[in-house]
Amino acid sequence: MNVRFDEKGLVPAIIQDAGTKEVLTLAYMNEDSLAKTIETGETWFYSRSRQELWHKGETSGNTQTVVSINYDCDQDAVLVLVYPKGPACHTGAVSCFSERIIEGKSNLADYQILQTLEKVIKKREQERPEGAYTTYLFEKGVDKILKKIGEEAAEVIIAAKNRDHEELKWEAADLLYHLQVLLVEQELPLKEVLRTLEERHKDRS
Repeated sequence: MNVRFDEKGLVPAIIQDAGTKEVLTLAYMNEDSLAKTIETGETWFYSRSRQELWHKGETSGNTQTVVSINYDCDQDAVLVLVYPKGPACHTGAVSCFSERIIEGKSNLADYQILQTLEKVIKKREQERPEGAYTTYLFEKGVDKILKKIGEEAAEVIIAAKNRDHEELKWEAADLLYHLQVLLVEQELPLKEVLRTLEERHKDRS
């Protein structure tokens, strides 16, 4: 193993979502936790405060399936790409890096709205708040959801044919929303769709 551990026998491990490329957390590994990560295919870390190994998600269920492990040019840091099965942060946030020093909009922030929307739709499906449009769709069932997807797809086509970017923007957003409602109704996580896109990209690149 070519990784260089520091004088305490540790190496910083950057954990990144393999699908969204969002940085989830920064933790530390020693030789044993890195070996267990490789052996089990899930992330293991070394707790500097408790001075013991810990398996991410062992109690919460929010495990991280390892896709790849790289080390940097100095061999003193590792980058672990994972598919997370829940929030990475103990606060319940998707990422530990949720507090901003500089306000700015990144490309990643544009795509995070899809994850946020999925969570809201799932909550609506579970709680069924009275008067909510999403509740209405779930109560009417899959046929109604499919009908709405067809209608929104037609509206997208019309807006595109009319070269109306403003209208196309709104209709495309409606289509994405209804598609995510369908995915939740079908119990198909959005990340599975993103993984499929990623796999297709790899096959064609």
